[in-house]
Amino acid sequence: MQWTKLSEQTVYENRWFQVNLADVELPDGRHLDHFLIRLRPVAAATVVNEANEVLLLRRHRFITDSWGWELAAGVVEDGEDIERAAAREMEEETGWRPGPLRHLLTVEPSNGLTDARHHLYWAEEATYTGPPEDDFESSCREWIPLKLVPDMIARGEIPAANMAAGLLMLRHIRLG
Repeated sequence: MQWTKLSEQTVYENRWFQVNLADVELPDGRHLDHFLIRLRPVAAATVVNEANEVLLLRRHRFITDSWGWELAAGVVEDGEDIERAAAREMEEETGWRPGPLRHLLTVEPSNGLTDARHHLYWAEEATYTGPPEDDFESSCREWIPLKLVPDMIARGEIPAANMAAGLLMLRHIRLG
């Protein structure tokens, strides 16, 4: 049962996103107007140390008025390589420059409404370069034991689905 997009037009646009309206035909022939949001890709990165601790940021998200632990993340700039963007964001937001990055996973956090893709990476080593350039992005940065991740998710301390998925995958890779 595949829906078919017959047309799509932009309703609103800025540097960060587009709001579009699509004419969609359903399998039974009916049509519906479907709004969608087109977003730039997001790149995220973290590092896991020898003690199997992961570097996370604690931040407040005003949109949902919630606090949570996250990986450093941000939008990929025009023409920027996704992996390079992940490394840049990690250094800007944590003060740690990652070593060689490994792709962890790519998720579509809300594919019924947006075309957003979040690309998550991780490294096994990083170099501290000094206080984070974008220190306003978080209230603190801490090394959190990977073994604690499932309980933190269950308590709502990692509320973002993309971050929860990535951290669970990373825990699986490192701890089995």
